[in-house]
Amino acid sequence: MEDYLQGCRAALQESRPLHVVMGNEACDLDSMVSALALAFYLAKTTEAEEVFVPVLNIKRSELPLRGDNIFFLQKVHIPESLLIFRDEIDLHALHRAGQLTLLLVDHHVLPRGDAALEDAVAEVLDHRPIEQKRCPPCLVSVELVGSCATLVTERILQGAPEILDWHTAALLHGTIILDCVNMDLKIGKATPKDKKYVEKLEALFPDLPERKDIFESLQKAKFDVSGLTTEQMLRKDQKTITRQGIKVAISAIYMDLEAFLQRSGLIADLHAFCQAHSCDVLVAMTIFFNSHNEPVRQLAVFCPQAALRVTICGVLEHSHSPSLKLTPAPSPHPHLQAYLQGNTQVSRKKLLPLLQDALSALSDSTTVPSGPPAAVDVSGEQVDKELDRAGTPLVPGLSQDEEEPPLPPTPMNSLVDECPLDQGLPKLSAEAIFEKCSQISLSQSASTALSKQ
Repeated sequence: MEDYLQGCRAALQESRPLHVVMGNEACDLDSMVSALALAFYLAKTTEAEEVFVPVLNIKRSELPLRGDNIFFLQKVHIPESLLIFRDEIDLHALHRAGQLTLLLVDHHVLPRGDAALEDAVAEVLDHRPIEQKRCPPCLVSVELVGSCATLVTERILQGAPEILDWHTAALLHGTIILDCVNMDLKIGKATPKDKKYVEKLEALFPDLPERKDIFESLQKAKFDVSGLTTEQMLRKDQKTITRQGIKVAISAIYMDLEAFLQRSGLIADLHAFCQAHSCDVLVAMTIFFNSHNEPVRQLAVFCPQAALRVTICGVLEHSHSPSLKLTPAPSPHPHLQAYLQGNTQVSRKKLLPLLQDALSALSDSTTVPSGPPAAVDVSGEQVDKELDRAGTPLVPGLSQDEEEPPLPPTPMNSLVDECPLDQGLPKLSAEAIFEKCSQISLSQSASTALSKQ
């Protein structure tokens, strides 16, 4: 794989037609590995004059936000310097020159900014429900499995198993295990095909890491924010909403709020983040497991405008549907209000309607109200609809996070434009995985308590 990737970088220096294999704009581990492995396979099994190049569909500067990607590349000894990122290749220029053939993997809808590239798409390989109106008119292979890496593995093993080396097999094996949550039947993400190809890889390469070990390592790396700047931590898992000209950023932070608030230069970093992203309010939702393996949620609201901050905090404090059960916590600065969140069921997805209502309530006044607002609740009808979408919780007392789609199938890529899910971030996010882990943890605790009784 390393020799192949070195050849890909060399090919960029030549003026010649390229077959670009590109994953989605989220560039999660599945998207990255699927692009690398499929391009490697096609390069090894196609006539020599055709050049297949994997492209990671993010800027190089964004790779540090994907801890599991970096961890796995290091584990299989693939230097990051050999990878090709979206800001290092001009696909539009190649297309205008008639030198681009595009293969989409782990997505099938191009974003609006890449619409001109659609007629260059020759093939799609995806594991998401197809959107007929937006899918390019080309060869489309779609199967609803837990991981797109499963479909790439199938193609390699059916087409040319002899080209598969240990490093590529390890990448595919670990990615499927991570996507399918260690093949856990309680989660229900893995399909029979995922299971089949994990077992085939293990039979071909008996020295692959143990499933439990690689899953735990990748999960730990996915949630690890220790090496990130404050700005990177806030961008890693972020949503934004805008109402009445007011923009609110909501970021999931995977660490204890007290530790987050003690970061050097935090307030200056929060000011800089809001300025850079044109945000009026920044809400940080911290989530982690305590020493008893129980989920803990905390909340911080940063807003230099006192009246707006009072409005937002008042809505969150007085909400009953759902109730966050907030308890004020020490804050290092008057522009920042911190809370302990007693109701761990209230995820970011459930917080969004409260924030939207708070901002919408400001439309009745030309200025931001200066006093605490009346409680703003999500309507009972809306709550009912959310509960219907959430489905039956795995553990009584802990709801399924609506951010996580039904599994399987996995959803359409969250960052594509003009698709039914364009307004949200329906990928299997880090927070969604946290929710699942919380449910399993509580389920095991409940089972232990019942057995003792």
